[in-house]
Amino acid sequence: MAVEKEQVEEILSKVIHPDLRKNIVELGMVHGLTCSEGKIRFTIRLLANNDPFGQSLLRASRRALVAAFGEGITIEADVVSGDAIPKPKDAHKLGGVARVKRIVAVASGKGGVGKSTVTVNVAVALARQGYSVGILDADVHGPSMPLMLGLTDEHPEVHKEGDENLIKPLEAYGVKMLSMGFFVNANDALVWRGPMASNALKQLITMGEWGELDFLLLDMPPGTSDIQLTVVQDLKLTGAIIVTTPQRVALADAEKAISMFSGEQVRVPILGIVENMAWFEPEEFKGHRYYLFGKEGGKRLAEERGVPLLGQVPIVQSIREGGDTGCPVAADSSVLAGAFDGIANALRQNIEYNEALQYQEGM
Repeated sequence: MAVEKEQVEEILSKVIHPDLRKNIVELGMVHGLTCSEGKIRFTIRLLANNDPFGQSLLRASRRALVAAFGEGITIEADVVSGDAIPKPKDAHKLGGVARVKRIVAVASGKGGVGKSTVTVNVAVALARQGYSVGILDADVHGPSMPLMLGLTDEHPEVHKEGDENLIKPLEAYGVKMLSMGFFVNANDALVWRGPMASNALKQLITMGEWGELDFLLLDMPPGTSDIQLTVVQDLKLTGAIIVTTPQRVALADAEKAISMFSGEQVRVPILGIVENMAWFEPEEFKGHRYYLFGKEGGKRLAEERGVPLLGQVPIVQSIREGGDTGCPVAADSSVLAGAFDGIANALRQNIEYNEALQYQEGM
């Protein structure tokens, strides 16, 4: 029986990845496809190492091909790991981010919109899903991660390995974290000019003993200043998340952050918008939402700019309490934890889809 490659690709394009909701051909997951008389060979390359759908995609592909060509067809197919990222030349170093797969900046146009709250809870959600995750507290003037992860009384170990000076990140809830807050007095105002702050951040980046991570989230300072430029210039960012609240003044500043990251000089993909403090729902009036800061401003901004809305987070007392006590709500199994799980899933799906498109463009 003659089998054409185009036929096989058309059949495999009907196999949909349940999580990414795209077919495996479009996602660039089908590799090494060859066809000969009565025989089909190919490999499904996963986009992420811990993708749970590998075997089910393989079975679905086999069923689709047998249904099209009959039981007499021979199918030689397997699934391989998604870890196909080449090792950079400095991967032998213990310090720095050479072995970090994805670096995501979490930014906002203004302060007070809950950027750090979103960062810590999305990081914890990703860690609960089985990913290796780190947070770099890049807000050198107002570091809050030690408090939010319950590490205010801890101090990272600084040591030397060969010719490298290293800082070992602290860990809580399965998340590695470094912050300038570990190296300054919490009650002192940090008065540094831009270059001093940028150099301090560079030290945390290059000396941090991050090891192999699936995700490193950068909790950025608000605005568009020297720190943002340092991060963009020194790191190959996977993309940026923009956090905003629904009111117009926050949205105007969020627009500036989007413009900075997506501008010609920077060109960092916007992975999505998180609308924080989206509504308030009193405990005694379930189902009654009060839009204290306006309604769906973040959603409208996402639609206008053509970027994904990763999720909407309501105003809930326990979220604030979790940040103040060092117990992020994403660490439990509550409804609120589910909200941050949803944001983490949407973020991961957008990254994996972008990676698939980039892989296809590079073929």
